[in-house]
Amino acid sequence: MLLPKGGITWKSTKAQLPPTRAIWLFITKTRVLLSIAIAGIILLLWRGIRTSASEMQRYSSLLNTSQWLPYADLTIPNSFYCWGPSKPPMDMTLNEQQAWNAHLHTPVIFNHHAPININNTSISHVDLNSIVATRSAIDNEERVLILTPLKDAAPYIPKYFDLIAELTYPHHLIDIAFLVGDSTDDTLAVLATELDRIQKRPDNIPFNSALVVEKDFGQNIKQSVEDRHSFEAQGPRRKAMGRARNYLLSAALKPEHSWVYWRDVDIVESPPRILEDFIGHDRDILVPNIWFHRYENGQDIEGRFDYNSWIESDKGLRLASKLDKDVVLAEGYKQYDTGRTYMARMGNRADDPHEEISLDGIGGVNILVKAEVHRSGINFPCYAFENQAETEGFAKMAKRAGYEVVGLPNYIVWHIDTEEKPGNA
Repeated sequence: MLLPKGGITWKSTKAQLPPTRAIWLFITKTRVLLSIAIAGIILLLWRGIRTSASEMQRYSSLLNTSQWLPYADLTIPNSFYCWGPSKPPMDMTLNEQQAWNAHLHTPVIFNHHAPININNTSISHVDLNSIVATRSAIDNEERVLILTPLKDAAPYIPKYFDLIAELTYPHHLIDIAFLVGDSTDDTLAVLATELDRIQKRPDNIPFNSALVVEKDFGQNIKQSVEDRHSFEAQGPRRKAMGRARNYLLSAALKPEHSWVYWRDVDIVESPPRILEDFIGHDRDILVPNIWFHRYENGQDIEGRFDYNSWIESDKGLRLASKLDKDVVLAEGYKQYDTGRTYMARMGNRADDPHEEISLDGIGGVNILVKAEVHRSGINFPCYAFENQAETEGFAKMAKRAGYEVVGLPNYIVWHIDTEEKPGNA
Protein backbone atom coordinates (compact mmCIF):
# COMPACT_ATOMS: atom_id res chain seq x y z
CA MET A 1 0.00 0.00 0.00
CA LEU A 2 1.43 3.32 -1.02
CA LEU A 3 1.14 6.23 1.40
CA PRO A 4 0.38 9.65 0.00
CA LYS A 5 3.30 11.89 -0.52
CA GLY A 6 3.89 14.03 2.50
CA GLY A 7 2.29 11.38 4.99
CA ILE A 8 -1.25 11.01 6.37
CA THR A 9 -3.19 14.23 6.55
CA TRP A 10 -6.79 15.13 7.46
CA LYS A 11 -7.46 16.01 3.81
CA SER A 12 -6.23 12.64 2.58
CA THR A 13 -8.14 10.82 5.34
CA LYS A 14 -11.33 12.70 4.61
CA ALA A 15 -11.05 11.74 0.99
CA GLN A 16 -11.14 8.05 2.00
CA LEU A 17 -14.31 8.38 4.27
CA PRO A 18 -17.80 7.83 2.83
CA PRO A 19 -19.96 10.91 2.38
CA THR A 20 -21.75 12.30 5.50
CA ARG A 21 -25.14 11.70 3.98
CA ALA A 22 -24.34 8.04 3.49
CA ILE A 23 -23.27 7.70 7.14
CA TRP A 24 -26.49 9.35 8.42
CA LEU A 25 -28.66 7.12 6.27
CA PHE A 26 -26.91 4.04 7.62
CA ILE A 27 -27.28 5.10 11.29
CA THR A 28 -30.97 5.90 10.98
CA LYS A 29 -31.86 2.53 9.58
CA THR A 30 -34.36 0.66 11.80
CA ARG A 31 -32.22 -2.44 12.14
CA VAL A 32 -29.22 -0.43 13.31
CA LEU A 33 -31.21 1.51 15.94
CA LEU A 34 -32.82 -1.68 17.24
CA SER A 35 -29.43 -3.36 17.53
CA ILE A 36 -28.04 -0.42 19.52
CA ALA A 37 -31.04 -0.50 21.94
CA ILE A 38 -30.79 -4.24 22.56
CA ALA A 39 -27.06 -3.97 23.21
CA GLY A 40 -27.66 -1.16 25.73
CA ILE A 41 -30.32 -3.13 27.65
CA ILE A 42 -28.09 -6.21 27.83
CA LEU A 43 -25.25 -4.07 29.20
CA LEU A 44 -27.44 -2.47 31.92
CA LEU A 45 -28.89 -5.81 33.05
CA TRP A 46 -25.45 -7.36 33.26
CA ARG A 47 -24.13 -4.54 35.44
CA GLY A 48 -27.18 -4.75 37.75
CA ILE A 49 -26.84 -8.53 38.18
CA ARG A 50 -23.15 -8.24 38.99
CA THR A 51 -23.80 -5.44 41.55
CA SER A 52 -26.65 -7.32 43.32
CA ALA A 53 -24.62 -10.52 43.49
CA SER A 54 -21.67 -8.76 45.06
CA GLU A 55 -23.90 -6.94 47.61
CA MET A 56 -25.70 -10.17 48.54
CA GLN A 57 -22.35 -11.86 49.09
CA ARG A 58 -21.20 -8.96 51.31
CA TYR A 59 -24.48 -8.96 53.31
CA SER A 60 -24.28 -12.72 53.89
CA SER A 61 -20.71 -12.42 55.05
CA LEU A 62 -21.76 -9.73 57.57
CA LEU A 63 -24.51 -11.97 58.95
CA ASN A 64 -22.07 -14.83 59.42
CA THR A 65 -19.44 -12.65 61.09
CA SER A 66 -18.85 -13.61 64.77
CA GLN A 67 -22.01 -15.36 66.12
CA TRP A 68 -24.78 -13.03 64.96
CA LEU A 69 -25.32 -9.32 64.48
CA PRO A 70 -28.46 -7.22 65.20
CA TYR A 71 -30.10 -6.69 61.84
CA ALA A 72 -31.13 -3.17 62.81
CA ASP A 73 -27.44 -2.18 62.79
CA LEU A 74 -26.94 -3.19 59.11
CA THR A 75 -27.54 -0.81 56.26
CA ILE A 76 -29.20 -2.69 53.40
CA PRO A 77 -28.44 -1.04 50.03
CA ASN A 78 -31.38 0.34 48.09
CA SER A 79 -30.68 -2.07 45.23
CA PHE A 80 -31.06 -5.15 47.51
CA TYR A 81 -34.68 -6.29 47.06
CA CYS A 82 -34.61 -9.72 48.69
CA TRP A 83 -36.82 -9.21 51.80
CA GLY A 84 -36.39 -12.00 54.32
CA PRO A 85 -33.74 -13.72 56.43
CA SER A 86 -30.76 -15.40 54.83
CA LYS A 87 -31.89 -18.85 55.96
CA PRO A 88 -35.20 -20.66 56.46
CA PRO A 89 -36.97 -19.99 59.81
CA MET A 90 -36.57 -23.66 60.82
CA ASP A 91 -32.78 -23.28 60.60
CA MET A 92 -32.62 -20.03 62.60
CA THR A 93 -31.80 -19.89 66.27
CA LEU A 94 -34.12 -18.07 68.69
CA ASN A 95 -31.71 -15.16 68.85
CA GLU A 96 -31.60 -14.92 65.04
CA GLN A 97 -35.42 -15.05 64.82
CA GLN A 98 -35.75 -12.33 67.46
CA ALA A 99 -33.15 -10.17 65.71
CA TRP A 100 -34.94 -10.55 62.41
CA ASN A 101 -38.42 -9.87 63.76
CA ALA A 102 -37.19 -6.84 65.73
CA HIS A 103 -36.57 -4.85 62.56
CA LEU A 104 -40.00 -5.56 61.08
CA HIS A 105 -42.29 -2.55 61.39
CA THR A 106 -45.44 -2.42 59.31
CA PRO A 107 -46.26 1.22 58.59
CA VAL A 108 -49.69 2.37 59.84
CA ILE A 109 -51.00 5.76 58.77
CA PHE A 110 -53.82 7.42 60.69
CA ASN A 111 -55.72 10.36 59.33
CA HIS A 112 -56.51 12.41 62.43
CA HIS A 113 -58.30 14.96 60.29
CA ALA A 114 -61.13 12.59 59.41
CA PRO A 115 -63.24 12.26 62.62
CA ILE A 116 -66.25 10.01 63.00
CA ASN A 117 -69.42 12.08 63.10
CA ILE A 118 -72.26 10.69 65.23
CA ASN A 119 -75.48 12.49 64.41
CA ASN A 120 -77.96 10.27 66.25
CA THR A 121 -79.64 12.42 68.93
CA SER A 122 -80.21 9.38 71.18
CA ILE A 123 -76.43 8.98 71.67
CA SER A 124 -74.58 11.21 74.14
CA HIS A 125 -70.96 11.33 75.23
CA VAL A 126 -69.44 11.89 78.68
CA ASP A 127 -65.71 12.43 79.17
CA LEU A 128 -64.97 11.90 82.87
CA ASN A 129 -61.24 12.31 82.20
CA SER A 130 -61.77 16.07 82.26
CA ILE A 131 -63.58 16.04 85.64
CA VAL A 132 -61.00 16.62 88.38
CA ALA A 133 -61.07 17.69 92.03
CA THR A 134 -58.12 19.92 92.93
CA ARG A 135 -57.08 22.73 95.23
CA SER A 136 -57.55 25.13 92.30
CA ALA A 137 -61.27 24.42 92.15
CA ILE A 138 -62.40 27.98 91.47
CA ASP A 139 -59.74 28.61 88.82
CA ASN A 140 -60.68 25.32 87.15
CA GLU A 141 -64.41 26.09 87.55
CA GLU A 142 -64.96 22.77 89.32
CA ARG A 143 -68.60 22.06 90.05
CA VAL A 144 -69.86 21.39 93.60
CA LEU A 145 -73.02 19.45 94.48
CA ILE A 146 -74.63 20.26 97.86
CA LEU A 147 -76.83 17.43 99.15
CA THR A 148 -79.24 17.64 102.09
CA PRO A 149 -81.73 14.94 103.18
CA LEU A 150 -84.84 16.31 104.93
CA LYS A 151 -87.46 14.85 107.26
CA ASP A 152 -89.83 17.03 109.28
CA ALA A 153 -87.34 19.87 108.85
CA ALA A 154 -89.65 22.84 108.20
CA PRO A 155 -88.45 24.94 111.18
CA TYR A 156 -84.79 24.78 110.09
CA ILE A 157 -85.06 25.45 106.35
CA PRO A 158 -85.07 29.31 106.39
CA LYS A 159 -81.85 29.40 108.44
CA TYR A 160 -80.34 26.78 106.16
CA PHE A 161 -80.85 29.00 103.11
CA ASP A 162 -79.57 32.06 104.94
CA LEU A 163 -76.28 30.24 105.53
CA ILE A 164 -75.76 28.70 102.09
CA ALA A 165 -76.62 32.06 100.49
CA GLU A 166 -73.51 33.42 102.24
CA LEU A 167 -71.18 30.80 100.75
CA THR A 168 -68.37 32.59 98.91
CA TYR A 169 -67.70 29.76 96.45
CA PRO A 170 -69.14 31.00 93.10
CA HIS A 171 -72.80 30.06 93.12
CA HIS A 172 -72.92 29.48 89.37
CA LEU A 173 -70.63 26.49 90.06
CA ILE A 174 -72.93 25.05 92.76
CA ASP A 175 -75.89 22.72 92.30
CA ILE A 176 -78.14 21.96 95.29
CA ALA A 177 -80.37 18.94 95.79
CA PHE A 178 -82.71 17.74 98.55
CA LEU A 179 -84.50 14.53 99.39
CA VAL A 180 -87.78 14.89 101.29
CA GLY A 181 -88.99 11.64 102.81
CA ASP A 182 -91.45 10.44 105.45
CA SER A 183 -92.28 14.02 106.49
CA THR A 184 -95.48 14.82 108.37
CA ASP A 185 -95.03 18.61 108.49
CA ASP A 186 -94.73 21.31 105.80
CA THR A 187 -91.12 20.50 104.88
CA LEU A 188 -91.85 20.26 101.15
CA ALA A 189 -93.89 23.49 101.05
CA VAL A 190 -91.33 25.51 103.02
CA LEU A 191 -88.49 24.10 100.92
CA ALA A 192 -90.25 25.02 97.66
CA THR A 193 -90.96 28.54 98.92
CA GLU A 194 -87.36 29.15 100.01
CA LEU A 195 -85.95 27.72 96.78
CA ASP A 196 -88.23 29.95 94.73
CA ARG A 197 -87.17 32.98 96.77
CA ILE A 198 -83.44 32.24 96.39
CA GLN A 199 -83.50 31.33 92.71
CA LYS A 200 -85.51 34.43 91.75
CA ARG A 201 -82.98 36.86 93.20
CA PRO A 202 -81.38 39.11 90.57
CA ASP A 203 -77.91 39.14 92.16
CA ASN A 204 -75.21 36.46 92.43
CA ILE A 205 -77.04 34.45 95.09
CA PRO A 206 -79.04 32.00 92.90
CA PHE A 207 -77.36 28.64 92.37
CA ASN A 208 -76.73 26.93 89.05
CA SER A 209 -79.60 24.49 89.63
CA ALA A 210 -81.83 23.02 92.32
CA LEU A 211 -83.40 19.57 92.54
CA VAL A 212 -86.04 18.23 94.92
CA VAL A 213 -86.44 14.46 95.24
CA GLU A 214 -89.37 12.86 97.06
CA LYS A 215 -89.01 9.35 98.44
CA ASP A 216 -90.68 7.77 101.47
CA PHE A 217 -88.99 4.84 103.17
CA GLY A 218 -91.64 3.98 105.74
CA GLN A 219 -89.52 5.32 108.58
CA ASN A 220 -91.92 5.86 111.47
CA ILE A 221 -89.43 7.05 114.08
CA LYS A 222 -90.60 10.32 115.55
CA GLN A 223 -88.39 13.41 115.29
CA SER A 224 -88.38 14.28 118.96
CA VAL A 225 -84.98 14.26 120.67
CA GLU A 226 -85.99 11.36 122.90
CA ASP A 227 -87.12 9.23 119.97
CA ARG A 228 -84.46 10.18 117.41
CA HIS A 229 -81.47 9.84 119.71
CA SER A 230 -82.59 6.91 121.84
CA PHE A 231 -80.29 3.90 121.77
CA GLU A 232 -83.01 1.57 120.49
CA ALA A 233 -83.69 3.80 117.48
CA GLN A 234 -80.10 4.07 116.30
CA GLY A 235 -79.81 0.89 114.22
CA PRO A 236 -83.07 1.32 112.22
CA ARG A 237 -82.61 5.08 111.99
CA ARG A 238 -79.05 4.89 110.67
CA LYS A 239 -80.01 2.27 108.09
CA ALA A 240 -82.92 4.41 106.88
CA MET A 241 -80.67 7.47 106.71
CA GLY A 242 -78.18 5.49 104.64
CA ARG A 243 -80.88 4.62 102.11
CA ALA A 244 -82.05 8.25 101.95
CA ARG A 245 -78.52 9.50 101.27
CA ASN A 246 -77.96 6.90 98.56
CA TYR A 247 -81.23 7.70 96.80
CA LEU A 248 -80.40 11.40 96.85
CA LEU A 249 -76.86 10.79 95.61
CA SER A 250 -77.97 8.57 92.73
CA ALA A 251 -80.59 11.09 91.59
CA ALA A 252 -78.47 14.24 91.83
CA LEU A 253 -74.85 13.35 90.98
CA LYS A 254 -74.04 14.38 87.42
CA PRO A 255 -70.89 13.79 85.35
CA GLU A 256 -69.85 17.44 85.66
CA HIS A 257 -69.58 17.39 89.48
CA SER A 258 -66.10 17.32 91.02
CA TRP A 259 -67.08 17.66 94.70
CA VAL A 260 -70.04 16.51 96.83
CA TYR A 261 -70.82 18.54 99.95
CA TRP A 262 -73.17 16.84 102.43
CA ARG A 263 -74.74 19.42 104.72
CA ASP A 264 -77.41 18.85 107.37
CA VAL A 265 -80.34 21.24 107.57
CA ASP A 266 -79.96 22.02 111.29
CA ILE A 267 -76.60 23.80 111.17
CA VAL A 268 -76.88 27.24 112.76
CA GLU A 269 -73.42 28.68 112.11
CA SER A 270 -70.60 27.96 109.66
CA PRO A 271 -67.87 30.01 107.92
CA PRO A 272 -68.89 31.46 104.53
CA ARG A 273 -65.55 30.22 103.09
CA ILE A 274 -66.09 26.67 104.27
CA LEU A 275 -65.99 25.20 100.75
CA GLU A 276 -62.74 26.96 99.85
CA ASP A 277 -61.26 26.00 103.22
CA PHE A 278 -62.16 22.33 102.82
CA ILE A 279 -61.20 22.09 99.14
CA GLY A 280 -57.81 23.59 100.02
CA HIS A 281 -56.98 20.43 101.98
CA ASP A 282 -57.41 18.33 98.82
CA ARG A 283 -58.53 15.25 100.80
CA ASP A 284 -60.80 12.44 99.64
CA ILE A 285 -63.17 12.83 102.60
CA LEU A 286 -63.05 15.69 105.10
CA VAL A 287 -65.17 16.58 108.14
CA PRO A 288 -64.99 19.42 110.70
CA ASN A 289 -65.69 19.24 114.42
CA ILE A 290 -69.37 19.69 115.29
CA TRP A 291 -70.23 21.61 118.47
CA PHE A 292 -73.29 23.51 119.72
CA HIS A 293 -74.12 26.55 121.83
CA ARG A 294 -76.28 26.26 124.91
CA TYR A 295 -77.36 29.35 126.80
CA GLU A 296 -78.02 28.85 130.52
CA ASN A 297 -78.44 31.65 133.05
CA GLY A 298 -77.12 34.18 130.53
CA GLN A 299 -73.98 32.17 129.85
CA ASP A 300 -72.88 30.70 126.51
CA ILE A 301 -71.93 27.07 127.08
CA GLU A 302 -70.11 25.32 124.23
CA GLY A 303 -71.19 21.70 123.93
CA ARG A 304 -69.69 18.88 121.88
CA PHE A 305 -72.24 17.37 119.53
CA ASP A 306 -71.12 14.78 116.95
CA TYR A 307 -69.63 11.62 118.50
CA ASN A 308 -69.80 9.74 115.21
CA SER A 309 -66.38 11.06 114.16
CA TRP A 310 -63.85 8.84 115.92
CA ILE A 311 -60.56 6.98 115.84
CA GLU A 312 -60.82 3.22 116.18
CA SER A 313 -59.47 1.46 119.29
CA ASP A 314 -58.35 -2.07 120.11
CA LYS A 315 -61.24 -2.29 122.55
CA GLY A 316 -63.69 -1.37 119.80
CA LEU A 317 -62.22 -3.97 117.45
CA ARG A 318 -62.46 -6.67 120.11
CA LEU A 319 -66.07 -5.73 120.82
CA ALA A 320 -67.00 -5.83 117.13
CA SER A 321 -65.35 -9.24 116.71
CA LYS A 322 -67.75 -10.67 119.32
CA LEU A 323 -70.92 -9.16 117.83
CA ASP A 324 -73.17 -10.67 115.20
CA LYS A 325 -72.30 -9.28 111.76
CA ASP A 326 -75.79 -7.72 111.46
CA VAL A 327 -75.48 -5.67 114.67
CA VAL A 328 -74.94 -1.93 114.12
CA LEU A 329 -72.71 -0.32 116.72
CA ALA A 330 -74.36 2.89 117.91
CA GLU A 331 -71.47 5.15 118.83
CA GLY A 332 -71.60 7.38 121.88
CA TYR A 333 -73.95 5.20 123.94
CA LYS A 334 -73.10 3.48 127.22
CA GLN A 335 -74.57 0.17 125.98
CA TYR A 336 -71.51 -0.24 123.73
CA ASP A 337 -68.26 0.78 125.39
CA THR A 338 -65.86 0.94 122.42
CA GLY A 339 -63.08 2.98 123.98
CA ARG A 340 -62.75 4.97 120.77
CA THR A 341 -61.26 8.46 120.62
CA TYR A 342 -63.93 11.02 119.73
CA MET A 343 -62.96 14.08 117.69
CA ALA A 344 -65.79 15.97 119.45
CA ARG A 345 -63.76 15.82 122.67
CA MET A 346 -60.66 17.10 120.91
CA GLY A 347 -59.78 20.44 119.44
CA ASN A 348 -59.58 24.06 120.42
CA ARG A 349 -61.18 26.64 118.16
CA ALA A 350 -58.41 29.08 119.07
CA ASP A 351 -55.79 26.79 117.53
CA ASP A 352 -54.92 26.18 113.86
CA PRO A 353 -58.24 25.34 112.15
CA HIS A 354 -56.44 23.40 109.41
CA GLU A 355 -54.77 20.85 111.68
CA GLU A 356 -55.64 17.35 110.42
CA ILE A 357 -56.16 13.97 112.04
CA SER A 358 -56.97 10.61 110.47
CA LEU A 359 -60.41 9.20 111.32
CA ASP A 360 -62.05 5.77 111.07
CA GLY A 361 -65.66 6.89 111.50
CA ILE A 362 -67.39 10.17 110.63
CA GLY A 363 -70.67 11.92 111.33
CA GLY A 364 -72.95 13.26 108.62
CA VAL A 365 -73.54 16.87 109.70
CA ASN A 366 -70.93 18.30 107.32
CA ILE A 367 -68.89 16.19 104.87
CA LEU A 368 -66.91 17.17 101.79
CA VAL A 369 -66.25 14.25 99.42
CA LYS A 370 -64.43 14.09 96.12
CA ALA A 371 -67.02 12.94 93.60
CA GLU A 372 -64.69 10.20 92.35
CA VAL A 373 -65.05 8.49 95.74
CA HIS A 374 -68.81 8.13 95.26
CA ARG A 375 -68.37 7.18 91.59
CA SER A 376 -66.06 4.37 92.70
CA GLY A 377 -68.97 2.81 94.63
CA ILE A 378 -68.32 4.19 98.12
CA ASN A 379 -71.76 5.07 99.47
CA PHE A 380 -73.68 4.94 102.76
CA PRO A 381 -74.44 1.31 103.70
CA CYS A 382 -78.06 0.79 104.76
CA TYR A 383 -76.94 -2.45 106.41
CA ALA A 384 -74.24 -3.40 108.87
CA PHE A 385 -70.84 -2.98 107.22
CA GLU A 386 -68.13 -3.97 109.70
CA ASN A 387 -70.87 -3.39 112.35
CA GLN A 388 -71.38 0.22 111.22
CA ALA A 389 -74.03 1.87 109.04
CA GLU A 390 -74.64 5.13 107.20
CA THR A 391 -71.83 7.71 107.63
CA GLU A 392 -69.71 5.54 109.95
CA GLY A 393 -70.12 2.65 107.55
CA PHE A 394 -69.24 5.05 104.71
CA ALA A 395 -65.97 5.89 106.43
CA LYS A 396 -65.18 2.21 107.04
CA MET A 397 -65.92 1.40 103.40
CA ALA A 398 -63.77 4.30 102.15
CA LYS A 399 -60.85 3.25 104.34
CA ARG A 400 -61.19 -0.33 103.06
CA ALA A 401 -60.95 1.03 99.49
CA GLY A 402 -57.82 3.02 100.29
CA TYR A 403 -59.31 6.53 100.46
CA GLU A 404 -58.34 9.20 103.01
CA VAL A 405 -60.76 10.00 105.83
CA VAL A 406 -59.61 13.19 107.55
CA GLY A 407 -60.97 15.33 110.37
CA LEU A 408 -60.28 18.94 111.40
CA PRO A 409 -60.56 19.02 115.21
CA ASN A 410 -60.10 22.81 115.45
CA TYR A 411 -62.44 23.77 112.61
CA ILE A 412 -65.85 24.21 114.21
CA VAL A 413 -69.30 24.05 112.60
CA TRP A 414 -72.12 24.81 115.00
CA HIS A 415 -75.17 22.55 115.21
CA ILE A 416 -78.51 23.40 116.77
CA ASP A 417 -78.72 22.48 120.46
CA THR A 418 -80.70 19.25 120.74
CA GLU A 419 -81.08 19.67 124.51
CA GLU A 420 -80.26 16.05 125.14
CA LYS A 421 -80.43 14.73 128.65
CA PRO A 422 -77.20 13.73 130.36
CA GLY A 423 -76.19 10.08 130.33
CA ASN A 424 -74.92 9.38 126.87
CA ALA A 425 -71.46 10.29 125.65
